[in-house]
Amino acid sequence: MSAPSGVYVHPSALLDEPAQVGEGTRIWHFSHIMAGAVLGRGCNLGQNVFVAGSVRLGNNVKVQNNVSIYDGVVCEDDVFLGPSCVFTNVRTPRSHVNRRGEYTTTLVKRGASVGANATIVCGVTVGEFALIGAGAVVTSDVAPHALMLGVPARRKGWACWCGAVLPDAEQGGTCGECGRSYHRPDAQRPITETTTSQP
Repeated sequence: MSAPSGVYVHPSALLDEPAQVGEGTRIWHFSHIMAGAVLGRGCNLGQNVFVAGSVRLGNNVKVQNNVSIYDGVVCEDDVFLGPSCVFTNVRTPRSHVNRRGEYTTTLVKRGASVGANATIVCGVTVGEFALIGAGAVVTSDVAPHALMLGVPARRKGWACWCGAVLPDAEQGGTCGECGRSYHRPDAQRPITETTTSQP
């Protein structure tokens, strides 16, 4: 099919009809966007990306090579999905049992980043501006700004809006790269930004 106005689709990619693709979005080599998928404005999908029909991607979502985004996954604006990261959508899959009606929703909130080869097990919410390290396996909800590492993933600190790891892992602190300041009201809550400089 021909690409919608303002959208680039590489000749080797498949864009099934009907799919919604926002202006300025680029879809590269050997990718497949299924009918029903919704991609926002200014997204970039690298080589060999698969997007299932019920997937919703916000604006400015960056999907690196070899990522499959299955039914049930929702990514808000400004999400980054690193190379070969993995999503699941059924908790107990069996080849001989049809569980298509049992897909579990996974939500990746605004500005979150998922590192290369990380796995996001279905049914979790990854909080705003969270940073999932390469190879981590996320099995439960992730707080906003949390830095998650390991198998299974555990919080090892906090990440700024800009992606830098904050120097005071428990209390928040001031980002050495962009100058935003954060505080943590108590041990039961995530950090929050004390400045209002983010866009």
